[in-house]
Amino acid sequence: MAAKFILWSGLTSILLSATYTEAAELDVPVSVFGTPGLIDMPTGEVFTDGQVILTTDISSIAQKYTLSFQITPRMFGSFRYSIIDDYDGVGNNRYDRSFDFGYLLLKESEWRPSVAIGLRDFGGTGLYSSEYIAATKHLANNSLSITGGIGWGRLGSYGSFSNPLSIFSDIFDTRGDGPTSISEVGQLEIDQWFRGDAALFGGVAWQINDRIAFKVEYSSDAYTQETSKIGFEHKSPINAALSYGFQNGVDVSVYSLYGSEFGIMGSIALSPQNPKFPSGIEEAPSPLLPRQSQAALSWDAGSVRQKDSALFVALDDQGIALEGIKIEGSTATVRIENGRFPAQAQALGRTARILANNLPSNITTFKLESVANGITTSRTTLQRRDLEALEYDLENSWKSFARADFEDAARSEAETIEGIYPKFDWRLTPYLDPSLFDPDNPVRADVGLQFETSYEPASGLILSGTVRQPVIGNLSTSTRESNSVLPHVRTDAAEYAKQSDFQIKTLTAEYFFRPGQNLYGRATAGYLETMYGGVSGEVLWKPVNGNLAFGAELNYAVKRDFDQLFGFQDYDIVTGHASAYYDFGGGYLGQLDVGRYLAGDYGATVSFDREFDNGFRVGAFFTLTDVSFDDFGEGSFDKGIRFSVPVDWLTGSATQGGYGTTIRPVLRDGGARLDVRNRLYDVVRDSHTTELEDRWGRFWR
Repeated sequence: MAAKFILWSGLTSILLSATYTEAAELDVPVSVFGTPGLIDMPTGEVFTDGQVILTTDISSIAQKYTLSFQITPRMFGSFRYSIIDDYDGVGNNRYDRSFDFGYLLLKESEWRPSVAIGLRDFGGTGLYSSEYIAATKHLANNSLSITGGIGWGRLGSYGSFSNPLSIFSDIFDTRGDGPTSISEVGQLEIDQWFRGDAALFGGVAWQINDRIAFKVEYSSDAYTQETSKIGFEHKSPINAALSYGFQNGVDVSVYSLYGSEFGIMGSIALSPQNPKFPSGIEEAPSPLLPRQSQAALSWDAGSVRQKDSALFVALDDQGIALEGIKIEGSTATVRIENGRFPAQAQALGRTARILANNLPSNITTFKLESVANGITTSRTTLQRRDLEALEYDLENSWKSFARADFEDAARSEAETIEGIYPKFDWRLTPYLDPSLFDPDNPVRADVGLQFETSYEPASGLILSGTVRQPVIGNLSTSTRESNSVLPHVRTDAAEYAKQSDFQIKTLTAEYFFRPGQNLYGRATAGYLETMYGGVSGEVLWKPVNGNLAFGAELNYAVKRDFDQLFGFQDYDIVTGHASAYYDFGGGYLGQLDVGRYLAGDYGATVSFDREFDNGFRVGAFFTLTDVSFDDFGEGSFDKGIRFSVPVDWLTGSATQGGYGTTIRPVLRDGGARLDVRNRLYDVVRDSHTTELEDRWGRFWR
């Protein structure tokens, strides 16, 4: 138990990088399930919008590790990994994965309580399957809260009575049996929701002072399964807890359960929208200087196109590569590639200042063409007089955005600077490769060294490779063998860790191009990912000023040898997808992919992400194909959650890149897609209007 707790604590530390971040305040109490609640029972509340809550709960009954996310101001979701010792017999622990969902029906008012409805363990094994409606009212200047609710399933198993919803229909009289075989695990058991007997629960939370809180509850969970499986004693429905909130945002609780057990729980809340360094720690941009004449600047149109020009050097010092420039009348058009700033808006702002300080007074219009992977992705037009007028304006962010113009740049108007190609780059870094919450072990990971290199002989053509040398880890210790009836396109992923040492992760040639207005293209060949090599082609239609985009991808993939070197196995397949992307605004992104997957199955993947203005991203997805739930196996269909944390969010430094991972309840072969780098939507969107608007606050930084 201690080892698992230490591993989780280490993972939490990696995610939070506590040295560089500040935890958020928990505005509502957290239950042992990592959701808004008292101890075992839920409350009628939700978390603060956008918060990520990590919870570790340890008792003699079970260990629970929960990640919760407040998706919208009213809706939260949770993923939980639970370990119940000896649940399936002596020495046979149950490793359980489950999802929760909650929605705030009513906000609290002066006379009305807040009311929430929720599903607990609605997409897992059903071990904790229950539903509830709860109401919470705050009194005594919010230091006291009273909760009452009604529950079904496990929350309707102690002091139960006939379902009051039966007055609407007799379908609520009988509750479904839940998963009866491994192939049914992961399905949505709708025939259980709010059905069968119900029971009441309630409790009180008292915030004694700024640090200490006391909670007591009456539980409606009889713990029937734990009583029969592991000998748990349910002596009383009363639970109590004492909590202490530390200054760093960590909340620790000790509690008693059902008159027979004690436990300890720790929670920490993280606000992705509030990094420790909201303005960054990079050097401030140069102030705008008074306009100067050509003579004063010793300027001429020919010299400015040289690699040793003051303009080129000034941009290079900011991590911005000047690839092209054209001076025509009073307009200067430049083509730039941002190699430093996470927000393209900040690169545009730095470029505009440098142009204003290095070009003569008669140049009054700046056109800035953004480049990604060798292709132009947008053109931003700024007026010099607006920069001068708004530099010190308290509302310069929105005003400057409103005065800027954004358009496509399918063909660059800037003249290419000689000698900028070829380009060569490399870096040596440590890496972390985790495998989280599989059915046998909560945390597996390898740590080692990673070497990346790239060579660009011409615009849009990139030759690159990534190799790894594992140093320490336990990815190779997995003993879980594939029982899939489908081609083993993902279920033998552990073999790639077991049978390899020095690893070639990718080795590719990529070509990026612009077929036409609002169109982007990519062709990739080589060793595409850990498990597959082959050829991949993609076309994307995305207007610069539009929220909607469409794409199509076609791949020929061959399975690689387990040693991750140059050989291939005897499995190949043609896959492809048609994709639709939509930016709903407010940081909410949706994606639909329809097509053929690696195992030859046909279906669709639905994804939904929330991306904050600083680039922190949390999302979820699910895939349904023509593979039956029985043939798919445990989990029934592919689904999971994912997150990515930018480096600058953690450190405040102006550095691109970050860390991200995907968490699945179980990795199977159905609905498995090829993992190709540099898919076009994410390559081009950073310089398009909706993303620029979200991060335009960094234009002046």
